Amino acid sequence: MNRFARFAWGVLLYELAVVAWGAYVRATGSGGGCGRHWPLCDGMIVPRAPGIAMLIELSHRVSSAGALVLSIVLVAWAFRAHPPRHPARRAAVATLALMVSEALIGAVLVLFELVALDASLRRAVSVSLHLVNTFLLLASTALTAWWSSGGARIRLRGQGGVAWMFALSLGALLFVGAGGAVNALGDTLFPSASLSAGLTEDFAPGAQLFVRLRVFHPLLAAATAAIIVVTLGLARGVRPTRAVRILAGATTALVVSQAAVGILNVIALAPIGLQLAHLVVADALWILLVLAAAAALAPAPSVTPLPIDPADPSQGPTDGVPST
Repeated sequence: MNRFARFAWGVLLYELAVVAWGAYVRATGSGGGCGRHWPLCDGMIVPRAPGIAMLIELSHRVSSAGALVLSIVLVAWAFRAHPPRHPARRAAVATLALMVSEALIGAVLVLFELVALDASLRRAVSVSLHLVNTFLLLASTALTAWWSSGGARIRLRGQGGVAWMFALSLGALLFVGAGGAVNALGDTLFPSASLSAGLTEDFAPGAQLFVRLRVFHPLLAAATAAIIVVTLGLARGVRPTRAVRILAGATTALVVSQAAVGILNVIALAPIGLQLAHLVVADALWILLVLAAAAALAPAPSVTPLPIDPADPSQGPTDGVPST
């Protein structure tokens, strides 16, 4: 692994930390800590006598700015480290573009006050788009690191059902992730006193939209988990390379872990720690599924046949005709 590849993997880890801290901002209701000001905080670069909510929000903005700087460096270095038309170059450019759109979505949330206790439909849509953009950002950064580490570029032609199954799995996980973001927002804004009370609220007539949607997320997540497991099994059978086997096994393990964390999250009434764990595992699952797809959809490695010694009977016939 060269220096640029190590840097790209480091950028991916940093992005994961920033995403987790952003979830903490939402879970603690600190999104409005800087008021209706962006990119400044409370109208100042360094606010005076900041409170806890302001410090939490400000630290997230600083870490996000750091991610933007790293994305710019990633693109510049990718163009120096790789020749023209190398897939890592395109993935790095996509990373920077998605990082910019990530910042713009965050700005919209702040400037339109879709933070803190806001429970509008606009916020639900914005949060879902934010999650989709985040997933695509993590995917582009992961692919930059993967292709810089020697991974072969993806070839979709001639892949048959494997390509369609991975497209279905990735699309389903993207959809469930967006729904999970809205679900987590509902848990924050409308916490339940107990599990039975929460179930009653979910099915109550006239319940708030975020509350009514909570019951669908576990069902969709279970269906998505099944699709992913089937896809990974198919990939191992069709393309049994070492990379596919390792990534498929790790991804399957994360599917099981995510289900366990999700069940605990529901039973424990979504405490902040479990919400963050649920999100981090979801991000890691998404990244591994993307990499598994990249490994499985790469062109099949060419195999040079070993020379056969006609005098060695253990090697058998070479032309399909029984030896005499």
